Amino acid sequence: MENVYEQFFFLMYHGKWDFQQSYNLPVGLREWFTKRLLKQLEDEKEARESSSSNKKTHTIPSNLP
Repeated sequence: MENVYEQFFFLMYHGKWDFQQSYNLPVGLREWFTKRLLKQLEDEKEARESSSSNKKTHTIPSNLP
């Protein structure tokens, strides 16, 4: 049962769903949305990390006049 509450929390906190929306979803669909939202958040984190590491490699050489 705790896993169900974790799914509700996840959808409410990260997906901006309300409790009623999360509760009324069929189980399979709720699980799909939970997994898909997790993938989206991981992809966004990876993109941010990739972007920040790319910025570090594009520095201006110090020997320019």
